[in-house]
Amino acid sequence: MAKRTPKSNRSQGRPKQLSLRVFLLWGVGLSALVLGLSLLAGSEARLLGLLIFFPAIAASVGTVRQTVAASTWTALAALGSVIRAPTPHPMEGVLVVLLTVVFGAMAVYGCHWRVARETELVRLRSTAAVIQQHILHPLPELTAWVLVDGVYEPVHEDKLFGGDIYDVADTPYGTRVLIGDVQGKGLSAVGIGFAVLGSFREAAHREPTLAGLVEALETSVVRDNAYAHQAGEPERFVTALILCINGPESAQAVNCGHLAPYLLGPTGTERGQVRLNPTSVPLGLASLIEEPRGIASFDFPSGSTLLLYTDGLSEARNKDGAFYPLERRLADLAPVHRTPASLTHAIRDDVRSFTRTQQQDDIAILALRHAPDLGRPGN
Repeated sequence: MAKRTPKSNRSQGRPKQLSLRVFLLWGVGLSALVLGLSLLAGSEARLLGLLIFFPAIAASVGTVRQTVAASTWTALAALGSVIRAPTPHPMEGVLVVLLTVVFGAMAVYGCHWRVARETELVRLRSTAAVIQQHILHPLPELTAWVLVDGVYEPVHEDKLFGGDIYDVADTPYGTRVLIGDVQGKGLSAVGIGFAVLGSFREAAHREPTLAGLVEALETSVVRDNAYAHQAGEPERFVTALILCINGPESAQAVNCGHLAPYLLGPTGTERGQVRLNPTSVPLGLASLIEEPRGIASFDFPSGSTLLLYTDGLSEARNKDGAFYPLERRLADLAPVHRTPASLTHAIRDDVRSFTRTQQQDDIAILALRHAPDLGRPGN
C-alpha cells in the first residue's frame, strides 16, 4: 500500500509579500487622501509629511523593494510640495523633507530586518517539517491486524516542532501503536519526543509484553530528563497511550495519562469512549507511584474502528471559548466517512471549521480499522 507523509500547515517557499496591486492601491489611495486633505486645509507642506505612513505600511507587510519605492515616492512628494508651495519659514520645509527621508530610510532598514527574519523562520520551519515527516511514521499503514491512517498538524506558530508523536509497529507479538503528547513544545521538548519514538521502535519488537514495552518508554524519558537537568533545561513528561492488537475481537492498552479512544462500529455507529482502567501517570513520572502500570483489555471486534487523538482536538475552542464537541460530531461524521482516511480528514476539516482555522495546539488523529483478514498474507 502506498504511503504518504503527514501533512503540516507550515509556510511554504518565501515569506508572504504584499502584492503589486495592493501596493499600488495603498500608494495611490493614501497619496490622494493626504493631498486632498492638504488642499482643503491649505497646509500642503505640513500634511504631506503624513505620507510617511505609506513606507511604514510597506515595511510591515511588503518587500524591501516596495518599501524603497514607497520611501522614494514619499520623499519626492514632500520635496515637490516644498518647492511648489514654500512655507513662510524655509527651515520648516527643509525639516519636513529631511524627516521624510530619515523615516523612509528607517522603514527600509526595518523591512530588511523583518524579511531576513521571516526568511530564516521559513527555512527553519521547512527543514524542521521535513525532519519531523521523516521521523513520524508514514501513513497509511497496513499490518496483520489493522489498517491505520490519520492526520497530524503542528500548531501554526514560530515553534518549529510539534509536541505530538505517534507510531505503528507490526511485531511478532501483534500490532503495537503509540500516540502521545510531550509536555511543552519547541526544540526543548523535541528531544524527549524523539527519544520515546526511538525507544518504541526498538522495544516494540524486543519486548514480548506490553508492560515491558511501557517500561522501556519510561526509561527513555527518565534518561532524557537526566540529560536535560544537566544542561539546565526543564524536565518534561509525556502522556501516552500504548496499544497492542493481536486477536480478532479484543485489544490491550496501557494508558499513561492520555485521552481514552473512541470505538466505532463497522457502520460508523459510535459505541462510546473506551474505559481503560486503570489509568496511570504519564511517562517520566512512574517514580511517583508505588504500583506498576496496569494493562487494560477491551473489546475491539473485527470491522470496528478505534479513534485515537491528542488534546489539540478535544480541547480545540471556537471564538466563544466553547470546546469542540468531539463525541457529538463523531456521531454525525462516522456513519458517512467509514474509512480511516476519510474519517480522520473529515474530523480535521470539521475542527478547522469549528475554530475558524484558529488552531491553538498540535492535532494528531489516528483511526485504526480492525481488519485481520485484510492484512493476512495472500489477501
